[in-house]
Amino acid sequence: MSILRKSLAIALLPVSMSLASITSAADYVIDTKGSHAFIQFKIQHLGYSWLLGRFNEFEGTFSYDDKKPADSEVNVIIKTASVDSNHAERDKHLRSKDFLNVSKHPTATFKSKKITDNGNGSAKLIGDLTLNGVTKEITIDVSKIGEGKDPWGGYRAGFEGTTKFALKDFNISKDLGPASQEVEMYLSIEGIRKS
Repeated sequence: MSILRKSLAIALLPVSMSLASITSAADYVIDTKGSHAFIQFKIQHLGYSWLLGRFNEFEGTFSYDDKKPADSEVNVIIKTASVDSNHAERDKHLRSKDFLNVSKHPTATFKSKKITDNGNGSAKLIGDLTLNGVTKEITIDVSKIGEGKDPWGGYRAGFEGTTKFALKDFNISKDLGPASQEVEMYLSIEGIRKS
């Protein structure tokens, strides 16, 4: 190798290392087509029981690098009219102006801003949730479930997360009583790595 070529290779080494660090995070599509992802919620009913439900239609992406989890990013779009609490009349009410106001706000979104890695397979995912036309920062406690090859030649990564927030924070003013001021969310997300 000539001195010129060797000098050029040495000069370009920091650039290539920098590009490698930029592109090391893999991009994933959340597997909603295969029903391997769930957005569920629960809220107390009058303080006597839990009302459970989910959103049936959503989509999203995330980027993830096991060596640099703090560099991860998450984006999710939820169709609010897909709310499903296993009761048609109640779901109709949940879609109304009293709650999700789906005619005016057909989607809810989450966009990550920061991830704090706890170093033990868990992290705090901080981002903006837009719901009922209001955008607020929330924190989701996230745990990694696993990652690896699937039987169809692809590669997957999966996580679960929990969070809770007050309904009034998102201008949901319907008062269901003192035991029902907050809703808890459970997320189970499996992503397929983009080729």
